[in-house]
Amino acid sequence: TVPDLRHRPSRAAAIPPLLLRDFSDYRAVELDTRPDSIGWHGNAIIVREHVVVEATGAFDLPTLEPRGAVFADCDFGGGRRWRIVAMHLDLSGIRRRQQVRAILHQIADKAEPLPTVLMGDLNEWSIHGGCLREFGPDYRVLAPGRSFHTRRPVAQLDRIIVSHALTATGCGVHHSPMSARASDHLPVWAELLPSS
Repeated sequence: TVPDLRHRPSRAAAIPPLLLRDFSDYRAVELDTRPDSIGWHGNAIIVREHVVVEATGAFDLPTLEPRGAVFADCDFGGGRRWRIVAMHLDLSGIRRRQQVRAILHQIADKAEPLPTVLMGDLNEWSIHGGCLREFGPDYRVLAPGRSFHTRRPVAQLDRIIVSHALTATGCGVHHSPMSARASDHLPVWAELLPSS
């Protein structure tokens, strides 16, 4: 379910879809949230052109701030069907824990379980505690490295979390002059394979 958008101002996408189409082999997953936007509360999922997107949506989160989470069930070919979740969690620790529980509950309610990747700005300063504990034994929390603030990265606020159906062969933080200009967070990455 997508929250009511009637009283929220429209915001253009930070990356216009035409820019993706004309200068890359990627496209933004259509989320049916806001016109002229490629995401929801700063969360967008971008996939290569050949990826088949089977289902999308926004998760309902308990929130006081403009935060959110979106998902896409994707068929990457070769029998690889994964659920991708992008999220931006609250500044409040109590609210973050509630949001993680809400996301995991909504994932569990999906008719078909799929290998799942969750990622985004968790706003969690703790290395192992806080909302990270909410992922429990069914998920592994990857720590790509310090990604915030771009001028002097001191915190690992951006995380990638994977279900046990997936194995990370590497993860890290992308540092470049362009990435430092794009946001106050540096991009994080992970290389993932199906678990054997």
